[in-house]
Amino acid sequence: MAESIAMLPWSISSTAPLDHHLHHHRVMLRANCSSQKLERCSGTCTDASFSRLSSTQSSIVFSNSKRSRLKCFPPLNVLVDSESQTVPAKPLIGNDKIGVLLLNLGGPETLDDVQPFLFNLFADPDIIRLPRLFRFLQKPLAQFISVFRAPKSKEGYAAIGGGSPLRRITDAQGEELKKALWSKDVPADVYVGMRYWHPFTEEAIEQIKKDGITKLVVLPLYPQFSISTSGSSLRLLESIFREDEYLVNMQHTVIPSWYQREGYIKAMANLIEKELKGFESPQKCVIFFSAHGVPLAYVEEAGDPYKAEMEECVDLIMEELEKRSINNPYTLAYQSRVGPVEWLKPYTDETIIDLGKKGVKNLLAVPISFVSEHIETLEEIDVEYKELALESGIENWGRVPALGCEPTFISDLADAVIESLPYVGAMAVSNIEARQSLVPLGSVEELLAAYDSQRRELPPPVTVWEWGWTKSAETWNGRAAMLAVLVLLVLEVTTGEGFLHQWGIMPFFH
Repeated sequence: MAESIAMLPWSISSTAPLDHHLHHHRVMLRANCSSQKLERCSGTCTDASFSRLSSTQSSIVFSNSKRSRLKCFPPLNVLVDSESQTVPAKPLIGNDKIGVLLLNLGGPETLDDVQPFLFNLFADPDIIRLPRLFRFLQKPLAQFISVFRAPKSKEGYAAIGGGSPLRRITDAQGEELKKALWSKDVPADVYVGMRYWHPFTEEAIEQIKKDGITKLVVLPLYPQFSISTSGSSLRLLESIFREDEYLVNMQHTVIPSWYQREGYIKAMANLIEKELKGFESPQKCVIFFSAHGVPLAYVEEAGDPYKAEMEECVDLIMEELEKRSINNPYTLAYQSRVGPVEWLKPYTDETIIDLGKKGVKNLLAVPISFVSEHIETLEEIDVEYKELALESGIENWGRVPALGCEPTFISDLADAVIESLPYVGAMAVSNIEARQSLVPLGSVEELLAAYDSQRRELPPPVTVWEWGWTKSAETWNGRAAMLAVLVLLVLEVTTGEGFLHQWGIMPFFH
């Protein structure tokens, strides 16, 4: 990676015994990283009397003094076979056809797309997980929920112009990335694969096969790795790869996260610096990083590196701003939680209220886990959180735009792709000399084996069926309602009659 952030993997023999050792190494790396704490030193805040708060409180505000960042180094006894897997200093393209697959969530482009998009979302067992006995109801239940929720969701998309701009922006990012790669003498084709809407990942893979791609770099457009975002897309890829002989023989590698790259950090700092200038007193503005949340169990029970990567990412950005003599107080919180399970804290809405109570008057929101504008930036942050901030006593609100096609960012993504090419088809881990991601470069199978093995044991974000006492009466009401829905669906399926059939909602059981 660029300058001191360069990723310099070792090459390792791909024999079966070494694969076992590599898997063990990755699991240990994950465990070591997740067990460490980021140590930060707090100073005196010039805007108000901010003191350092513990991580269990609703908000965490730090002054931008010197910080100790989390560093994870691979163990020195990793098995290395430099003779069998010598990695060249530059990518060898030759007769190979290079492809780059950008992965993203996807979003409805028109109001008519909202309901089928929601269906695809709720049909994912990782979103709503039914007991084994009721797995056959996954799609009928997804259809029912999507029809029920579509009107409310349409209101949100109507408020941002009638649809999500995610595909348009991602396509533009792909075009700019292709231009950047060709300008750096790497003639690669770039493809976009969405998880829940067009162009679906399956569609992108079909085009990759038609174009005869022989070496593929998989690049999720999530700066930080999580088993709930990048992991979801990689699980889908794994199932596709497993069933296709062409894909089995096609060499590939995955860049699982890139939050620590110098170009990304500088691009984020540039945007923050620019937006701060819009405040009457820039030095008194609190920089408010808002990241997409994930269920707490993913981090604490499955070792998801997302939280550690997010905290280090914020540290790196603040270090870059400090070099520019920008020493504003800042905080990190998590948004977009759904369902009754506990998610990463502090929550964005609670933190905004808490900051208002502490007398904060100037707040600059930074969507840290998003590189494209979509419903969660344009509606959730720009409308809902802004309104909450003003109601909480915050007088001046600003928001840093998503990176989009920012030139420094795109150029750095191109560098990341080029640096990964020598390792396409080879197992690799990060070099101890580099400032590295907590998740090493690797293949789809390797990454899932190391960081996704316990996901199935965890509760999904939306729990439909779970017995036991709960502190939330609302949760019990929701479970009772879902039980009624399941009974209704069983009757629909067994009798072939009912209002769902009359409405044409359950055609797949005719």
